[in-house]
Amino acid sequence: MNRDANLDRRIWALAWPLLLSNATAPLLGLVDTAVVGHLSSPVFLAAVALGGNVFMFLYFSFNFLRMGTTGFTSQARGAGDNTLVVLLRALLLSVAIGVALILLQPVLRELSLWLLGGSAEVQALARDYINLRILGAPAALANFALIGFAIGMHNTRVPLKMTLLMHSSNALLDVLLVQVWHFDVRGVAAASSAAEYIGLAGGLFWLRRHIFGEAWRALPRHLLLQAAPMIRLMAVNRDIFLRTVALLTVFFFFAAQGARLGDTILAANAVLITFLLLLSNTLDGFANAAEALVGDALGRGRTTELHQAVRRTGLWTLIVAAIALIGFALGGVPLIHLLSDLSAIRDTATHYLPWMLLLPLTASAGFWLDGVFVGATLAREMRNTMLVATLLFFPVWWLTRPLDNHGLWLAMNIWMASRGLLMAWVWRRRAM
Repeated sequence: MNRDANLDRRIWALAWPLLLSNATAPLLGLVDTAVVGHLSSPVFLAAVALGGNVFMFLYFSFNFLRMGTTGFTSQARGAGDNTLVVLLRALLLSVAIGVALILLQPVLRELSLWLLGGSAEVQALARDYINLRILGAPAALANFALIGFAIGMHNTRVPLKMTLLMHSSNALLDVLLVQVWHFDVRGVAAASSAAEYIGLAGGLFWLRRHIFGEAWRALPRHLLLQAAPMIRLMAVNRDIFLRTVALLTVFFFFAAQGARLGDTILAANAVLITFLLLLSNTLDGFANAAEALVGDALGRGRTTELHQAVRRTGLWTLIVAAIALIGFALGGVPLIHLLSDLSAIRDTATHYLPWMLLLPLTASAGFWLDGVFVGATLAREMRNTMLVATLLFFPVWWLTRPLDNHGLWLAMNIWMASRGLLMAWVWRRRAM
């Protein structure tokens, strides 16, 4: 009992800053949605939803820069190796990818808008959004690496400070650029890009002791040029990348099908996706704690501690999911009304609200096991389970097409549940 209590305290010491940090992400989405949702036409909200989905796909496709960095950093920390090498490799890769995204922006923009669809007016506004938002790519990806490094070092207060800085500055710029200076969707995009660089500056400042302290003085410079560790890093990152692409393909396809059902459905689904963001960003606090604890236990070679970390983080995930279910049931309609004062969007989102009540039941296991697999650097297994679940999503959607948007949300919930079940099966086989 004492061992579990001590582990619970460690979990919460790691998780509470991440819970607060992750909570600010959907709150920023609330600000974006509320600022644009109160403009004169739903096309502005639909355009931000469309453009936002493009960047969700682009940026989160490279979320391996966060996840891979956490796994390797936590294992290096547990083994007593120099962790700064992991961060420097991740930062170098981040900047290179960010610059490449800016250079490829015209192609990526037109391909994305062609796939997503939407009315001509919505696409024109989304094009303006993408043109400005892409300029923040190098900083956005470098922030992934810094946050992953901080979690792996068990310094979870740094991600909290970074996200609070980014999202508060983003929200302030949203209000100034949209409500005061009337830049509509261009203001939202410019605010997001500027906030990424502000967050990067803050992260480098708060991690200065880890970066420029003893680890820098003891840094074996030759390790940065060794091929084998970089190849292993790229192999893990490749598998996480493919897993993330499969995940975001589902969200991208979901948004595209919503757009084809009309601007009002697209905007209403953008409001409802906020519920999923609230859930995922809350549960990710315990998933991130699992990453740090599982990786550290593996680095130390302590199997008992590994299984204890998995069990206790899973228990806390279950408890928080139950609380989320109650919160969605009681606060769903008020949240929808907070996000938009357009009656068509409010009524449509409320009509599909019952699907949100299923999300805590269907999605929680997948979020938790993501953290376990990242800490254990089981990237290939993450990739394979995600690919199987994604292949299941499309036949389910095809069969439920007569249900229109109800069918979309049904397919989404089945996809979430299948992902968690597959990962649980894989982990059980490896643990035994």
